[in-house]
Amino acid sequence: MSENAPRSRADRPTDRQAIAYLAFSGILLALGIDAALPAYDDIAPSVGLAADSPSITLIITVYFFGMAAGQLLWGPLADRFGRVAAMSASVGLYVVAALASAFATSMGFLLLARVVWGVGAAGPAGLRPAIARDLYTGDQMARIMSLVMAIFMTGPILAPLVGELVLLVASWRWIFVFCAAAGVVQLVWANRFGETLDPADVRPLKLATTTGAFRKVLTTRATVSYTAALAFANGSFYIFLGSTQRIMSNIYDLADWFAVMFAISGVIMGIGFFVVNLLIRRFGARRVSITGMFGFMALGTVHLVTVLAAGGDPGFWVWIIFITVLNQLVIALGPSCYTLGLEPLGELAGTAAAVMGFLATAVGAAAAALVDMRIESTVTPMAVGYLVYGAIALVSLLVAEPRTANPRTTD
Repeated sequence: MSENAPRSRADRPTDRQAIAYLAFSGILLALGIDAALPAYDDIAPSVGLAADSPSITLIITVYFFGMAAGQLLWGPLADRFGRVAAMSASVGLYVVAALASAFATSMGFLLLARVVWGVGAAGPAGLRPAIARDLYTGDQMARIMSLVMAIFMTGPILAPLVGELVLLVASWRWIFVFCAAAGVVQLVWANRFGETLDPADVRPLKLATTTGAFRKVLTTRATVSYTAALAFANGSFYIFLGSTQRIMSNIYDLADWFAVMFAISGVIMGIGFFVVNLLIRRFGARRVSITGMFGFMALGTVHLVTVLAAGGDPGFWVWIIFITVLNQLVIALGPSCYTLGLEPLGELAGTAAAVMGFLATAVGAAAAALVDMRIESTVTPMAVGYLVYGAIALVSLLVAEPRTANPRTTD
């Protein structure tokens, strides 16, 4: 067990402390993804690509793949050595890889550094729900996670603006240096926040024990179903992350407005998570998630019809309004899916969160990549991708617990 022993219940973090810490962990991930988006046109020539090459989106795709695979590493380590040790090691790797990315002179080296960066980012990604599960259960966890996501949205809001500001005074390489500095802040905070793993839940780091934990996760119906829903919800949102800059630049000729519009969308989505928190308090996580996805499917159908009627090129404001609302509906699944998926597996929350995070991120990134590479002169592939992936997510939610009441926890 780590020397960072869990604190007594009286000394456990307050809700505000937990929300702030978990939200900053998410913001760290957002910096690794979103801060570089405004710099695509600057990064590409520096690593041997044409300025408008769609291949530059691979720096996002490989980051997600690294983040997916890394969760399978940090989850079992967190269940054995504690959350603090796993968080510190992973964020340390994040810092080193961010600095390596800043010195990249070829696409191959940049992609390699980004994969490693993603592995480092996997620690905060997988440990956020595990730490939340250490401290909360049921709908209370879902509400806490929705508030975490609301604050986390300041990451996607501010990250592209940070990137734009850096580009005004320095090269794109300093964007990655800034990300490394944020990682150092997370390192310090992790050790100050302290351990949340109950000593009774420490699991030996043995192959048989770890594979047994993986088997239990993958044979728990609710966990698998909610993971599938989260994966395809991520697939929709990752399309937005990977292609919005190119859409605004190549289709709408509004590259200079990308950071501002991205920030506005983020503000709206952040506000939406506060609304989700209230809805979960009133109706429960499962009902809110299913109702939200029915709304997503209805709006996604109207969106696709509108796009097709416009020949794949609807007006910018029509497109951005549709996408912003659809994003809010689909990313709101995150808190509920993690809560309901981890509910039956609290004794191995680190490993369970790792498996969920791995599958949700890897499948989501692969699904998004299939669409991203097809977006050239129209937004039709994006509209189709959103609707198809949303339909899969909805079906996954419906089969998760067809005869089980929504779990609730008394505050």
